[in-house]
Amino acid sequence: MLDLKEEIAKTIAKATDIKQEELKSYIEMPKDTKNGDYAFPCFRLAKELKKAPPVIANEIKEKIEIDPEIIEKVEIAGGYLNFYINKQVITKEVLEKVEQGIGYGNLEIGKDKNIVIDYSAPNIAKPFHIGHLRSTVIGGALYNIYKYLGYNVTGINHLGDYGTQFGKLIEGYKKWGEEYDIDARPIEELTKIYIRINNLCKEDESVLEECRNNFKKLEDKDPYCVELWEKFRKVSLQEFQKVYDLLGSKFDSWNGEAFYADKMQEVIDILEKTGKVVESQGARIVDLEDKGINTPCIIEKTNGSTTYATRDLAAILYRARTYDFDKALYVTSYEQVLHFKQIFEVAKLLGLDEKYTNGLKHVSFGMVLLPTGKMSTREGNIVKLEDLLSEAVQRAEKVIEEKNPELEDKEEVAKKVGIGAVIFNDLANNRVKDEIFEWDAILNFQGETGPYIQYTYVRTKSVIKKAGKVPELKEVNLERLQDEYSQNIIKLIYNFEDILVQVTNKEEPSILSRYLIDLAKAFSSFYNENKIICEDKELQDARIYLTYSVGQILKMGAELLGIEMPNKM
Repeated sequence: MLDLKEEIAKTIAKATDIKQEELKSYIEMPKDTKNGDYAFPCFRLAKELKKAPPVIANEIKEKIEIDPEIIEKVEIAGGYLNFYINKQVITKEVLEKVEQGIGYGNLEIGKDKNIVIDYSAPNIAKPFHIGHLRSTVIGGALYNIYKYLGYNVTGINHLGDYGTQFGKLIEGYKKWGEEYDIDARPIEELTKIYIRINNLCKEDESVLEECRNNFKKLEDKDPYCVELWEKFRKVSLQEFQKVYDLLGSKFDSWNGEAFYADKMQEVIDILEKTGKVVESQGARIVDLEDKGINTPCIIEKTNGSTTYATRDLAAILYRARTYDFDKALYVTSYEQVLHFKQIFEVAKLLGLDEKYTNGLKHVSFGMVLLPTGKMSTREGNIVKLEDLLSEAVQRAEKVIEEKNPELEDKEEVAKKVGIGAVIFNDLANNRVKDEIFEWDAILNFQGETGPYIQYTYVRTKSVIKKAGKVPELKEVNLERLQDEYSQNIIKLIYNFEDILVQVTNKEEPSILSRYLIDLAKAFSSFYNENKIICEDKELQDARIYLTYSVGQILKMGAELLGIEMPNKM
């Protein structure tokens, strides 16, 4: 598709002798369409050219030669050059791309580039609660968007299936296993054992020490400990899969922490050779003070067992060799910011190519909090994700029953609407913000929500059904789509690909969420201001094709976020 920013940058470059790529990065889209379709902020060149922005704007306007087939006119507003694009050109470009179908985006952007995304990663034998929702849906959206842009993507569910917590579970099971029916209610019963043993550890230091020894035995392949661990893992994964099925989540690898048990010694050996591993209070650490990190990275505990950091370092080494990644994303809460600073710094000592260490990125997000504060499995105050999703579906079904009791496949529609509402709510705001979990907010079916986008999509389907068919593009007179409301939609659809690139530049799915709301609002204005089904056949065909285009982009964008679209509501 014609790159309009590229065309504008090329035009300015000829008049300024400044590199086209630099100029392109400065070009913006004005919030008010009265200020043009694109704006060039001349203050960006003030330092370089040693002139005031309005002076620069006037000089560039005097020198540039515009192609009227692409740019209608250029105007000055303060220190900005505002460019107005030829409506006929952009309309033709957009609708031709939509006509091509699912390959609308530029699928060459990610060609020959490998992305690894580590997301979801619940802890075995603990409830899959709403705190895990964020990692699962943010990571899933990034996975879909990178893939859509042509990247070779590997999604990894780095399960929390190793560590001292299993030493605790093993000890609790030894003491009270016969009191609990793990086969019937695996997660609930294991959680009860975990809370009980955790409380005992607080009271008795010797019990905590025994738990630590259990984990060391697990590392040393003690048959009894391994057998119990395998059982805990199996029943947990069966429960987790129920939630993943509801969310539509899929992964290419389920290699959790335990997978790296036999790969950590190599990491320790490599670090030993660097001379950076030192002993501290019986543990072995890498001191990072010279890197501005005051907390050392613990490689081995005092009893010789390994740490979360050691396993993550082994994973980096393995993923670099296996996937040859250009970028490795870790989608976890901001509570782990220090941890990832540490391991990314220590990873530089593993002898890897800079390509890999430079490609490591922590995609942090805010916590999901209850109105009473932070959730904790130890304290037992959590909201299970499966319960939340089931409740969302039930509430959606109730709304549908009230508004459209005759609707076919109500249960299936309620599932798409309820789960879509939960996913969109999580992806609608900047990922770094904390989110207070409240039922009314998550399941609000009014305003800027997932159901609003789904409803707008259903409306496009309804309009098309009423019209009888979508005309072929060659039958559409593009001049009938020059009005303000049609052009607002055209510009938004044109920017769809750029929105996806912005998402990957910032690892921020909310950029796409906000875009879909803007597109739904633009269609609502178009629908209210323009009669789509009308006596003027030529006008109707043009508006029907635009309606069809909106539906296609809404569906595509929602599916990239992990949201399914119903055909009726």
